[in-house]
Amino acid sequence: MKRPRFLTAAEAVRTIRDRATVATGGFVGSGHAEALTAALEERFVAEAAPRELTVVYAAGQGDGAARGLNHLGHRGLVRRVIGGHWNLAPRLGALAAANEIEAYNFPQGVLSKLFREIAAGNPGMLSRIGLGSFVDPRRGGGRINARTTEELVQVMEIDGCEMLWYRTFPIDVALVRGTSSDSYGNISMEHEPLIGEILPMAQAAKRNGGMVIAQVERMVADHSRNPKDIRLPGIFVDAVVVAEPELHPQTYDRQFDGDFVRQGPLDSIDLGQLADGPRRWIAARCTNELREGDVVNLGIGIAEGIARIAWERRMLDRVVMTVEAGVIGGVPAGGLSFGSASLPMAIIDQPSMFDYYDGGGLDIAFLSMAECDRFGNVNVSRYGGRIPGSGGFINIAQTAKRLVFVGTFTANGLDVVQDGAGLRIRSEGQSRKFVRDVEQITFSAEQAARDGKPVLYVTERAVFSLHEGGLRLEEIAAGLDVERDVLRLMDFAPAIADPLRVIDAGVYR
Repeated sequence: MKRPRFLTAAEAVRTIRDRATVATGGFVGSGHAEALTAALEERFVAEAAPRELTVVYAAGQGDGAARGLNHLGHRGLVRRVIGGHWNLAPRLGALAAANEIEAYNFPQGVLSKLFREIAAGNPGMLSRIGLGSFVDPRRGGGRINARTTEELVQVMEIDGCEMLWYRTFPIDVALVRGTSSDSYGNISMEHEPLIGEILPMAQAAKRNGGMVIAQVERMVADHSRNPKDIRLPGIFVDAVVVAEPELHPQTYDRQFDGDFVRQGPLDSIDLGQLADGPRRWIAARCTNELREGDVVNLGIGIAEGIARIAWERRMLDRVVMTVEAGVIGGVPAGGLSFGSASLPMAIIDQPSMFDYYDGGGLDIAFLSMAECDRFGNVNVSRYGGRIPGSGGFINIAQTAKRLVFVGTFTANGLDVVQDGAGLRIRSEGQSRKFVRDVEQITFSAEQAARDGKPVLYVTERAVFSLHEGGLRLEEIAAGLDVERDVLRLMDFAPAIADPLRVIDAGVYR
């Protein structure tokens, strides 16, 4: 059996040619080959090579500053980026915003599964995911800037139903990461908190005669592991790099946390109480929507707090929290460990998780909202000069059986307190969330209404529902005035329920 080469990170990235298409794996920092992307940056800074790469990735990879895909944010190093989530790699986002690279934003689940289609030699993938959103070619086709002109997605009709056709493309290099390798290049992932798409990425590169470079933290003896633990067989691996520990953290937040890779009783975890304030109140109101046996997805941001409230209420044994990275059960982590979970029941690969999501497996999902308009459309992907991207939002919002969007009513400077009489607004945020028209449609209310999906919009002071082509105000916090504290701060007039209910007081305790 042919064995891989064992190289330093610097030696490995010297094999990457100009204009190559490079696929990278990871979720925030978990599973990202940090040593390889850092070495690629060092080579480019020193040699101005390689040049004009196409970078393809599914989940966002970075820390919002310098790590992850931020290593590749240099003019000349990258020519085109096809990514699922951009917010954690602002250096790449700045190049896209300045029209210096071609840039696409596709749903994370679509890209995750597209690697399998590339590996199989298929010309593309049919999916309903993205219809009615900015990914729909009638609304921009996922193109981020004026420099990006090539159509990579088109509308097709199959048996009378509209579908989106996502084109495949060849992969030249796959940068993947595991925990252990033997001399044959068989990769296991015992310390990794997720699996990602390590196998289909590697198979996609090999389908095109490309190269697979695997970063690991250690070497182990040949024939020393259970063959079922091998996630990437050595027949797909061309080079192995053993990384320094500082370039192989389990997440960008923790060098290693054993709870991320073991099962255990959830009552053994002490999460501590979620601090009082709008984040807690929103999470508490959302937790009221959970039903016995629900399979749940929590988005990044305020929604992360729902797991904490559910833990406080001893509900975690009655619902199943999941993360699109592939984690099932346990307590989802937040911040730079997002994508992982403490004491998960199981961890599957990311494409399989999106198969489950896209097939309607989620009972309820809680997702952030940056903007919401008069029709009920939600935008999280482009606003205020920023290009965060959609991540898994489109897959999840389009397919969950019930949907709850979360966010403060206004942003940037909101100061609100609660006392015995209810809420009191001391100062409003400078930015309105409820606008006449969103800048970009990440969630299509029209599509949701056509599917008959129940949708709520939960803020610290008011709860809305999607109702007959627009929003309806359903609940308001005690102590507030509807006109002064809600309606005058919206760019449109919602319908108002009769009777208008008061938000459960227990939410604010």
